[in-house]
Amino acid sequence: MVELPEERLPSNPSQAQIDAALEKEAAAIRAKLAPGASLVALCVEGRMRSSEELSGLLSDWSSRGGSSLSFLIGGSYGLHASLKAEAWARLSMSPMTFPHHLARVMLLEQLYRSFKIDEGSSYHK
Repeated sequence: MVELPEERLPSNPSQAQIDAALEKEAAAIRAKLAPGASLVALCVEGRMRSSEELSGLLSDWSSRGGSSLSFLIGGSYGLHASLKAEAWARLSMSPMTFPHHLARVMLLEQLYRSFKIDEGSSYHK
């Protein structure tokens, strides 16, 4: 897991300032990605999936020979459009907005649950 700092913005930033910050954040994210990593962008435009659907998605990715998967959680203003466009999948956890630290915990639990579903474990009821 890699956490990168958000770009600092004034309290009432212009759209141009937000766009510039998202571009800088995208460059910092790309610098940390494993070569050839498949990206999953967590964003409001993403598709909401059940735990079973997420498990199936990850299983499908793995069966196609995937070796490095990176989940991207944006900061206050989300992710740059280019990262969302490059993503192998876009995922939405809810129509509600969550702090990115909480989204990270929720994602980790869902990943654990996905692997348990794939194993046929009784963890997921």
